[in-house]
Amino acid sequence: MIAFLRGTVLEKQPQRLVVDVNGVGYEVLVPLSTYFDAAEPGSATPITLHVHTHVREDALQLFGFATKFELDVFTRLIAISGIGPKLALSVLSGIEAGELVRAVRAQNIARLTSIPGVGKKTAERIGLELKDRLPATLGTPEAEAGPAGSPVDQLRADLLGALATLGYPRPAAERAADSVLREPGDHTLETSLRAALRELTRA
Repeated sequence: MIAFLRGTVLEKQPQRLVVDVNGVGYEVLVPLSTYFDAAEPGSATPITLHVHTHVREDALQLFGFATKFELDVFTRLIAISGIGPKLALSVLSGIEAGELVRAVRAQNIARLTSIPGVGKKTAERIGLELKDRLPATLGTPEAEAGPAGSPVDQLRADLLGALATLGYPRPAAERAADSVLREPGDHTLETSLRAALRELTRA
């Protein structure tokens, strides 16, 4: 099993990297946080990934994460009945791993349902089952995820993650997000995403 990769980025797409390790290209599926942190293709800046190797009868897939903490959260997500690796990856693309842990420990189902692609039943299952899979030894999410930003900063990050998941390029997504968040009013991820999509379709 492949558990760790270090190399340079050959190809880069949202949720997918090809990493050159000593002349061998590995396709690795990644959350958006890792995608944004990765160097551009052709850069000599190395990338280090903690890897989960998923083996099926018809395929072998690599899922890579910039931190061990994200990998730990991912492996606990896929241990939940009905949540496969691709859904778990989408979850971690829609919310930072540290915030996911905090939401689960607080049983904040509303925050979990705000993750793109996660309905109420799935959110409730994550909240219930993942809470039992978060031992104190999991690590300190605050230390791994960095200092928390303001609510607006967090909303902007979540909004950009959702737009990237939908395939919008980063510069266009940033322009739309900033335009929406400049407007007065109480913004939620759902209302902001709808407004940003309207902005993008008019562009």
